[in-house]
Amino acid sequence: MYINDTHIAYFIGAVILAIFVGQFVGWMNKRLPNYEKVFSLKGLKENRKNFKPHYILILITAVIYVGLVYRFGIKETLIANLDLIKYVILTPMLLSAFVIDYKLQIIPNRLNLAIFETGLIFCFLYGLSNVAISINMFLGMLAGAGIFLLITLLGGLFYGKEAMGFGDVKLMGALGLFFGLSNIIIVTLLSFLIGAVLSIILLITKIRKTSEYIPFGPFIVIASFISIYVPFETIKMILMEIFTLGMYKG
Repeated sequence: MYINDTHIAYFIGAVILAIFVGQFVGWMNKRLPNYEKVFSLKGLKENRKNFKPHYILILITAVIYVGLVYRFGIKETLIANLDLIKYVILTPMLLSAFVIDYKLQIIPNRLNLAIFETGLIFCFLYGLSNVAISINMFLGMLAGAGIFLLITLLGGLFYGKEAMGFGDVKLMGALGLFFGLSNIIIVTLLSFLIGAVLSIILLITKIRKTSEYIPFGPFIVIASFISIYVPFETIKMILMEIFTLGMYKG
């Protein structure tokens, strides 16, 4: 049986993988904010004693992984599957960034560094078949970090405080290696649009008070997942319609 030209066994495999990955995300969320090693024999022993299934994270991961297999399919060669593989690896790190930043208003440096290091590896792998892709990924890193760094500096200059946390700057730079120049700009615009809408909802529903800091990392994560699943041209057309108030005639 095939779904979107992909054998159903791959979708089942994605769900099985998600069970372990979702549980691992819960483990990262516990260890990273306390500056503890994620891969530690002592930590693993403690985890076995106090094992607690993270059902919500497992479910979310399963939905994402099944969606990735449906979106990209399974190709014949490793290089052809790089898009699928990189997003499968990026997913747990994005989910961890979402949860930790929402709860604690920080994105651990170790997590941002892991995303950056993984992005560099994929930048090299893409370069084996097409150097232009690697250059585009590198430009994405510069653009992602540069835009958010500029916003942070301008916020400090005009308002006397950071408009954006440096964790967000590092995250966007690292994600630029995964998305490339055009897509990281799309992620940037989407994150601000989503941030504006959800912040208003959070304030109206009184989930957050006007005096409370609303972390921006979760908006970046949501925008990243949208950019993964929705084609670039579709997002571009929708954003142009929104920002031009319907006057865009693409």
